[in-house]
Amino acid sequence: MNRFIAKLEEMGALLRIREFVDPVLEIAEVTDRMSKQPGGGKALLFENTGTPFPVLTNMMGSKERIAAALGVAQLDQIPRRIEEWTSLFTQTPQGWRDKIKLLPQLNEAASWTPQNKKGPGACQEVIYLQPDLNLLPILQCWPKDGGRYITLPLVHTRDPERGKRNVGMYRMQVFGKDRTGMHWHKHKTGARHFAACKEARFPVAVCLGGDPVYSFCAAAPLPDGMDEYLLAGFLRNKAVSLVPCLSIDLSVPEDCDFVLEGYIEAKEERVMEGPFGDHTGFYSLPDLYPLFHLNCLTHKKGAVYPATLVGIPPQEDAYISEAVEKIFLTPFKISVAPEIIDFHLPVAGVSHNIVVVKITKTYAGQAIKIAHALWGAGQMMLNKMAVVVDGEVDIRDYKALLHAILQHYRPLHDTFFSRGPLDVLDHAAPKCGFGGKICIDATQKFPEEALQIPDAFRPDRVFSFVHHPQAKTNALIQVVLDAAVDLNDFFRCIWIMGNHADPIRDMKLEDGALHIDARSKQPGDKGVFRPWPDMVCASEETIKAVDAKWESLCLGPFIPSPSLICQTVHQ
Repeated sequence: MNRFIAKLEEMGALLRIREFVDPVLEIAEVTDRMSKQPGGGKALLFENTGTPFPVLTNMMGSKERIAAALGVAQLDQIPRRIEEWTSLFTQTPQGWRDKIKLLPQLNEAASWTPQNKKGPGACQEVIYLQPDLNLLPILQCWPKDGGRYITLPLVHTRDPERGKRNVGMYRMQVFGKDRTGMHWHKHKTGARHFAACKEARFPVAVCLGGDPVYSFCAAAPLPDGMDEYLLAGFLRNKAVSLVPCLSIDLSVPEDCDFVLEGYIEAKEERVMEGPFGDHTGFYSLPDLYPLFHLNCLTHKKGAVYPATLVGIPPQEDAYISEAVEKIFLTPFKISVAPEIIDFHLPVAGVSHNIVVVKITKTYAGQAIKIAHALWGAGQMMLNKMAVVVDGEVDIRDYKALLHAILQHYRPLHDTFFSRGPLDVLDHAAPKCGFGGKICIDATQKFPEEALQIPDAFRPDRVFSFVHHPQAKTNALIQVVLDAAVDLNDFFRCIWIMGNHADPIRDMKLEDGALHIDARSKQPGDKGVFRPWPDMVCASEETIKAVDAKWESLCLGPFIPSPSLICQTVHQ
């Protein structure tokens, strides 16, 4: 972590803040202002936190910083390398000469395998056998959060049946000096490992910091059973060195800044965790999750506490998602559908609400096939809205994308609904983790797919955002939003649409158009049974406190709080 901080300083991508900034609400507010600057702003090192440790935020919050975290100058270098290796190992050797030629590559691949060391590592230079989490500058990010949360943990578990390690990223709400929640959703690997545990105590090790590539790998949508530290070894072209924990039978990277060793009681009652201002931009609702007990805390000398902030996009996670798009495209094509040319997760879609896919189309119905393939593939099963276009469309040029939709999508003919698993954080889902899905087929149509009756509807644009459901427009997709939403803010309208609408309950085909009700709802409205969460924004008190100390933070020209817009919407 300290080497990465030095690298960021060398790049001119880090700002040190020597003035005291409170880990409760203030660090998050400063980070929110910086992370929403063009290009992601800069990484922030808060050196005065009221604890022995500095806090690093927004460390991967730009294209340049995420590339540096993964050890490359440009992210495109990684997918090219993956394609080379994929091509190499998918070819069948024709004879002994071909097999011999593979030996150097096989030796290189073997060098990525995590290596277990005996004895202590740097992460165990300082040991607390009676640990107290109050020693750490753990953040509370938003005013309605249930408390302070560890937001960038590397949670290590082991499959009790197969012995395979998993490293996941699950937020941890602090409940006391040695207790936290463990927010792993039911479809996550860590939760599955715990469910298979037949012992009284399930060991868990949580690392913080270390090589930033670990955080990326923990958050990445890896195939089930693939070791995150094997991916880290590939990205670094060097094996991760692991050392045994002191109190439990798990191993962790020796260069991590902090290690929290502990366990979950298999038969202990779950605890109410949350709310939490989440990456959707809304508070995730309180729910029951396991309780993590801390029995040993270690750290290296000169440790730095890493944290990430999530909330209304864009935030740091947008740049991590962009890296995921690039790095996992080739494996995704091989494992899901070879006709996929590219896919894109728009920032406004908060990773899982919206995906745009471009394909090489060769037969009728292929867009529908792709949508179903996506909804059955790993973490993509949580996607709610899929848009499929032809191969010549630049899916990251939104004008070109909208033009393709305008040309080739007719709602009554090219809209397909389904149901399936959704992210637990999707508050619009009629039931937690389960709801509607929609596929918009904006590909050019084959004769078998052509409209049988001439289409009398002649739209002049793709989207029309309105405040009244009775409004008449000439758009393909008409979206009804709350009265306080600025209809001229395209990004915010798409973001709210993705969060507030369930395809089955809130979308209908009428007068040739797709009508979407993306207004806030309350229990009892249209079959809504769950509470509707608040939008995430800072309190007036926190905004004023940061405004007052802004000049002393030495962050450059004053940046107003992004939460001011949210407060206007609430009013």
